[in-house]
Amino acid sequence: MSQDGVSRRHFFFGALLAGAVPVGGYGSVPSLKAMGYKPFYEKLNVAAIGCGGQGGADLNDAARTENIVALCDVDQDRAAANLKRFEKAPKYKDFRVMLDKEGKNIDACTIGIPDFMHATVALACMQHGKHVYLEKPLTRTPWEARLLQEAAVKYKVATQMGNQGFSHECNRVAAEIVWSGAIGDVTEAHISTTPGTHPTGLQEPPKEESVPDTLDWDLWLGGASMRPFSSWYVPYNWRGFYDFGTGQIGNWATHTAGPVHTALQLGAPTSVECVSEEGRSSITFPHRAVIRLDFPARGGMGPVKVYYHDSARPEDPDAYHVPGMENETILPPTNNLADKGRPMGGRGGAGRGGRAPGAPAAPGSAPPAGGRNAGRGGAMVGAGGPGVKVFIDSRGGAPQPGIFSGNGAVFIGTKGIMATTSRGEGVWLLPAERWKDYVLPPQLLTRSPGHMLDWIRACKGGEASCSDFSITAPYAEWLALTAIAFRVQGKLEWDSKNQRFTNSPEGNKWVKPVFRKGWELKI
Repeated sequence: MSQDGVSRRHFFFGALLAGAVPVGGYGSVPSLKAMGYKPFYEKLNVAAIGCGGQGGADLNDAARTENIVALCDVDQDRAAANLKRFEKAPKYKDFRVMLDKEGKNIDACTIGIPDFMHATVALACMQHGKHVYLEKPLTRTPWEARLLQEAAVKYKVATQMGNQGFSHECNRVAAEIVWSGAIGDVTEAHISTTPGTHPTGLQEPPKEESVPDTLDWDLWLGGASMRPFSSWYVPYNWRGFYDFGTGQIGNWATHTAGPVHTALQLGAPTSVECVSEEGRSSITFPHRAVIRLDFPARGGMGPVKVYYHDSARPEDPDAYHVPGMENETILPPTNNLADKGRPMGGRGGAGRGGRAPGAPAAPGSAPPAGGRNAGRGGAMVGAGGPGVKVFIDSRGGAPQPGIFSGNGAVFIGTKGIMATTSRGEGVWLLPAERWKDYVLPPQLLTRSPGHMLDWIRACKGGEASCSDFSITAPYAEWLALTAIAFRVQGKLEWDSKNQRFTNSPEGNKWVKPVFRKGWELKI
């Protein structure tokens, strides 16, 4: 680490977050019109693909400043409120039909749909020349993440993954603390998520049910293989099934791992391994697990071990005890930098506080009762919202001193320990006594106007967004490898250049999806 606190090894990632001009012309005024960009003083014409749940939140976020010109959703019930709110916009069920018919009126698309269709829909939008805001996780598989990264370059569009924590002040402060040398060389990092409310550990597929009149089941399946409909899939609990979702990796680890990825400038791991697991299943993600990833040296940063604690609870037998912190509260509160002279807004860094509708409660909040794998939801409202089945007994007890649980991350350095919480929305050093008088390092990275506005600015020829696919596709790749480790036992050696495991034919089966005929993807 240099005497100035940040060495040359940080310049590449720092330059991206600071809005450096990438090849292709971001910010180059003569190129904007030719590349399809609008000037800042004109509104974008935005189409929303996925209008309920998080897709609806993205739609309304874009509508704060831009025009909404078309809506698409296969589930008319889930999307009902927003279909009514934007009643003048043309409505579609098939995104392909919408792009063909409305393409000339659309500048950009927000996409908030199940994980397994992310790459399919995003690629189609880019091939039509549309800028893309794609919800997290970027993709379900490593192959799809690489595909989208290459497509964004080919089609010269502005992109953003919907991991709002990348825009938060604390996320950037966390990176600046690490780069300043305050905790020395980070040799180990731990990432954690709370249990979700989707099904886990299932030993047989759900029973067939009648398809609701408000749902186009064939279009919902898209590129996935045909199967009987079940309300255990739609509208939310698909995320627990390997064929459709990424479990808590896509639901929360995409957030909690963000500060680790940014601060440690992680690229591709050399190996990934499931080191413990409860509730193993070939259909859904397990009840909980611990995954280890090994990353090689990166510039001046040495090798680092990263542990992902899926659905961690303080009472778990393999719960991580943070060394030397037996009497400390491990995770900080959100938005905790005011006393350090950094007042901030809430989620996304733009003054919008609180958690999103349907997001899991904060660590330590009391969980309602419910059935783990029996769907005995009762009055409990889970992450899917009212009326959606809940598959969980408990999210665990209250946080315990010295034990790592909840949604967050811990960095173990040679000179100290740092922790972040939630989407990277809180940060502090451990123990508390050290944080009390700690002075934050100078700001190196530019600050965000808010995650959606960050993308909108890029769509209009401004700085590249902080979750541009050039940054988040490599991130999504290693997160997707973590998902494969749930399915395949043993240490999996990863060859990133060729996108294959060198020692596991079984693991290689899950690197790329198998698509239904007619849904294959190519740039």
